[in-house]
Amino acid sequence: MKRRDFLGKALPAGIVIPTLISGFSFKAFGASQLLSALTAGDTETDRVFVIIQLNGGNDGLNTVIPLDQYDNLANARSNILINDKKILTLSGYDTGLHPALSGLSALYNQKELQVIQSVGYPQPNFSHFRATDIWLSGADSNQYLNTGWVGRYLGDEYPNFPVGYPNNIMPDPLALQIGSFISPAFQGPSVNMGMAITDPVNFYNLINGIVDPAPPSNAGKELTYIRQVSQQTQQYANVIKSAAAKVPSQKDYPTKNTLADQLKIVSRLIAGGLKTRIYMVNIGGFDTHAQQAVTGATETGAHAVLLAKVGDAIKAFMDDLKFLGASKRVVGMTFSEFGRRIKSNSSLGTDHGAAAPLFVFGEGVQAGVLGNNPTINSVIGTGDNIPMQYDFRSIYSTILQNWFCVPGTSLQKIILKDYQSLPIIKPIYTCAGGVVSYLEPNKNAGDNIISNYPNPFSEGTTFTYKSAGGHVLLQIFDVQGQLMSTLVDGTKDKGNYNLRFENSKLNSGIYYARLQNGALQQVRTIQIAY
Repeated sequence: MKRRDFLGKALPAGIVIPTLISGFSFKAFGASQLLSALTAGDTETDRVFVIIQLNGGNDGLNTVIPLDQYDNLANARSNILINDKKILTLSGYDTGLHPALSGLSALYNQKELQVIQSVGYPQPNFSHFRATDIWLSGADSNQYLNTGWVGRYLGDEYPNFPVGYPNNIMPDPLALQIGSFISPAFQGPSVNMGMAITDPVNFYNLINGIVDPAPPSNAGKELTYIRQVSQQTQQYANVIKSAAAKVPSQKDYPTKNTLADQLKIVSRLIAGGLKTRIYMVNIGGFDTHAQQAVTGATETGAHAVLLAKVGDAIKAFMDDLKFLGASKRVVGMTFSEFGRRIKSNSSLGTDHGAAAPLFVFGEGVQAGVLGNNPTINSVIGTGDNIPMQYDFRSIYSTILQNWFCVPGTSLQKIILKDYQSLPIIKPIYTCAGGVVSYLEPNKNAGDNIISNYPNPFSEGTTFTYKSAGGHVLLQIFDVQGQLMSTLVDGTKDKGNYNLRFENSKLNSGIYYARLQNGALQQVRTIQIAY
């Protein structure tokens, strides 16, 4: 969505319900074609998805540290890299977490946390606004969408919305965002649900079911729509208050932690019986160009404070859900609009980058690390990025199909392309008909499914790769994350394959060959030298 379009849609759409609980206001969303589609599945389910946005672009390499690449990483970012003796190691993997993430480390040890390595998309955009729009719309880098990544499905399910809502089948908001932040995730071709009742006329019209007449013009139609949404908003405010009132006590949450404050309300509403399936919360400050860490104590500093808030808040949230008997219904995910560069800058910070890890958490999640540690080369340029291993839309597709039971036949229409199904949800939680795959420790690391010879090369090289059967994608990326060539994109029978690549346009330098086959993927460093 272009900036001017977003601003035009956001002003009437981000309508706030009056303050309800603990000083927080709510936005109730139903017309949003981005996230509310997740509630429109053909299968009845009480499952919930919680999205945590880390605004600003989180530094993935100081969040999830590739221990087997530590020496080269130290060369690239010696002024901010965490002391290897203080890193929280993840059992079964040569990977660790920032020491501030003790909360997530505890969830990992409880088998309720999955780390997904190097998540991104081809041709990454380094603008905060545009990169966020790409993540929240599910668009390609060069594509501007006016519908959300699951809103395309919701449009078919509820073509008459908001007429007739709320109703007995769905009396509650379809998605809730807590706080005043208006995310582009909730903007689409329709106006978002939610409006404060601010004057007596609106109040009495609400309780009497009256909508003031408006002139038969385009402006009049818009005014009628807004008044209708206003009435619905007050009804949603009532059900939110009712759900919150059903939970008299909760576990303790960290103090002075805005993310914890938000998640505490989410837990209360889930346990209170609200049918809302999508919650979105956020925490900002991750644009760490300077003073990310403290010299001589790199485990401290601005980034450490942020990560501690994230880890502690999620751990408290999961503990609270268990206390309230609602934990088995909830899966959550963190994301940030991009990662940071491999090489740090002279200001004790990092600049805008490409792929980065994210976390998925919950009792229904396969615990472990999905993907290999990113390879850090011995020589790193200032513009070098982590190569993408997983497309973020593969995660969306997997959540839709295996957590919310969206039929597989609908996924391509919703996500717009075919994306691999990943081993995120435990098979016992996976919907009937979903693609079941298992996460095994170091599954990808132990078996080379792609190689090439010669390497380095100048005029050409031969790739050898394995297919387990099914769709195979073989691509070449440069060190900045730009897609340079697609060599294979099609179905292959099980077996070994050779492919000759003749170089006609790539300059000398380091590149990455990425092979994807079903749930498996692998990235190999290749070098062109003249």
